[in-house]
Amino acid sequence: MAEFVYRPVVGAALTLFKALDLKIDTQGSQNIPRSGGAVLVSNHISYLDFIFSGLTALPQKRLVRFMAKDAVFRHKISGPLMRGMKHIPVDRKQGEAAYQHALEALRAGEIVGVFPEATISESFTLKSFKSGAARLAQEAGVPLIPMALWGTQRLWTKGRPRNFRRSHIPVTIRVGEPVEAPADQYAGAITRRLREQVQELLESAQRAYPVHPKDASDTWWVPAHLGGTAPSPAEIRGAR
Repeated sequence: MAEFVYRPVVGAALTLFKALDLKIDTQGSQNIPRSGGAVLVSNHISYLDFIFSGLTALPQKRLVRFMAKDAVFRHKISGPLMRGMKHIPVDRKQGEAAYQHALEALRAGEIVGVFPEATISESFTLKSFKSGAARLAQEAGVPLIPMALWGTQRLWTKGRPRNFRRSHIPVTIRVGEPVEAPADQYAGAITRRLREQVQELLESAQRAYPVHPKDASDTWWVPAHLGGTAPSPAEIRGAR
């Protein structure tokens, strides 16, 4: 049932991306294992990140089960699709159930997708990571696969209108080599190592990104430390 629902959804997404003439540049998909469990870990800058993250596994003929907030599963349209694709609902007040669900999926040989920043980064920089991904990998005895996305924020992100026009937006994706998660290591240390890998991949994706803002009004999607007008992490903290 999961594949009966999942594959048409993937096909629809690819058709949409082709219609939008998105320029998707993906490197490193070979680092995703062809079999067995793994935790796919990505930065989070857009509402569409789970779709692009999932695409990286297609060359290896794998499907990713993403952990997502339970509100998405309660929506009348997205809910049946999310359940049909065997994604994993996360109730932040009762996170243990989602953790166990993900652990069972990993032990069954699935790839589970996690956004360890928990929420979209409005500064488009890497936030601190929660340790859940590392703990899952440790307990299931599977590797962590780091990856980074860049450009997806230009399509649809927090506080900005969706841009589903045929605007030829590039999306750059980099997948890194597996990060081992030995059971005898501190989850916090593994998490720090994982975050460093994602940061390196993010910087690589940013360097490879083929376009720059058209004018001063188009700098909103570039982080402040790279000369853009996206709010800095300090500004975001100060506004809350």
